[in-house]
Amino acid sequence: MYKHILLAADGSDHSIRAARHAAEIARHIPDSKVDILFVIDYNQSKSDILHKDSIITIQKERSLRLKPHEEILQNAGVAYTVKVKHGEPGSAVAAYANEFGVDLVVIGSRGLNKLQEFVLGGVSHKVAKRVKCPVMIVK
Repeated sequence: MYKHILLAADGSDHSIRAARHAAEIARHIPDSKVDILFVIDYNQSKSDILHKDSIITIQKERSLRLKPHEEILQNAGVAYTVKVKHGEPGSAVAAYANEFGVDLVVIGSRGLNKLQEFVLGGVSHKVAKRVKCPVMIVK
C-alpha cells in the first residue's frame, strides 16, 4: 500500500514526530522505503552563507538537523535515503512527491520557519493542496 513514503524533514520537533509516524508505517510494510527530503530555502541559504564561517559548517548543521530522523528510521529497521533540494519548501516537496510517484507524504504541521507559516499558510498546507497522493500531517 504505502511502499514509497516521502518524509519532509527540517529538524523541527513536528518533523521529528513525523519521522516516528513514517517509521511506524514503513516497518509494517515489506519492501517499503522512506525518502527523507530536506529542502534548503533560497532565502535561508543566502543568510547561512553570509553569517556562517564556511560551507562545511553549514553542511554540518544541516546534517545535524537530519540526524534524529535517520536514527528513528534506522532503529525501526526501515530502508531510507536522504535527498536534498533547493527552493521553496512547499513547492519542492510537492514537486518531488509528484515526480517520483510516492504513495504517502508525511510532514509535520509546523516547521522551523514561523514567519512563512503565518504569512503564506504553512508548508504542510501547500503540500496537501498540491500532491497527488495521501498526506499525513503530524502535530
